[in-house]
Amino acid sequence: MTSWLPSSPCTPACLPAPRPDAGWARFRRRLRTVARMTALVAVLLVGVPLAALAPLLGPRRVGRVQALWCSALLGAAGVTVRVTGPRPVAGSLVVANHVSWLDVLALNRITPVRMLAKVEVRTWPLIGAMAARVGTVFLERDRLRALPAAVAAVADALRDGGCVGVFAEGTTRCGRDLGRFRPAAFQAALDAGAPVVPVALSYADAGGTVDATAAFVGDDDLFSSLLRVAAAPRTVLTVRVLPAWTGAVDRCPGDRTPVRRACARAASTAIGAALPAAAADPRPLPSVHVVAHPVVRRPEVTRAA
Repeated sequence: MTSWLPSSPCTPACLPAPRPDAGWARFRRRLRTVARMTALVAVLLVGVPLAALAPLLGPRRVGRVQALWCSALLGAAGVTVRVTGPRPVAGSLVVANHVSWLDVLALNRITPVRMLAKVEVRTWPLIGAMAARVGTVFLERDRLRALPAAVAAVADALRDGGCVGVFAEGTTRCGRDLGRFRPAAFQAALDAGAPVVPVALSYADAGGTVDATAAFVGDDDLFSSLLRVAAAPRTVLTVRVLPAWTGAVDRCPGDRTPVRRACARAASTAIGAALPAAAADPRPLPSVHVVAHPVVRRPEVTRAA
């Protein structure tokens, strides 16, 4: 592993322990899981012909289909999405914290985005081919020399008026803190003169309590994560779209931090402040979790359906 490769302290130990159940409760959980997994498979299969037709539909129609398909997947998984803030304008760099594979679906629900993703996603069954069809920019994270080409590809997509989604931490975390935001994608926004739109993503259970059931961390596998989400009574994903900016951010006099790093720091601060208050997180801190970049949180003041 190279020194610049993103890493996370989170492991499956950060996930909530399964609650024992029996009798009617167990039957309901199993029935719910089977129904949702069946619905997920059905929606995924519907996406196959849609992905094949993507080159014939044109960018605008592809975007609409992409948003509808992602909404259908979230619904099939039993995920309720709540959105606050305005929809990002065309040609925006949409920067979010990263907790789950559901994050990609949530960003596409609010606006069609081309994601900057690790190259391994291209090899995922079905999903990889569909991601490539909708213009995902793939990055070989273990090859530093591949980074300039990826930054240039993101800048070109922004100039063309497309929104590009980026998880600036470079990997998933369980939601207790934020990792260091990588500055490369912000350079693409600067090069293209594109707005940067920070987006804070957080997960809760049916009662509104902060919950990590949907987190996809460590050596957790996708199928196990799918089962966990499908079995949950309800998952609430809140998407907070924060104020955008274009160009360089304001810095203190004498601050010689490169502009792209200052932008990354500004996005991290904005997202951290928008996440739920620390007091709302009842989860014990696992011994494996070492907080590298604590989130500075404030209570939520607005909520939209």
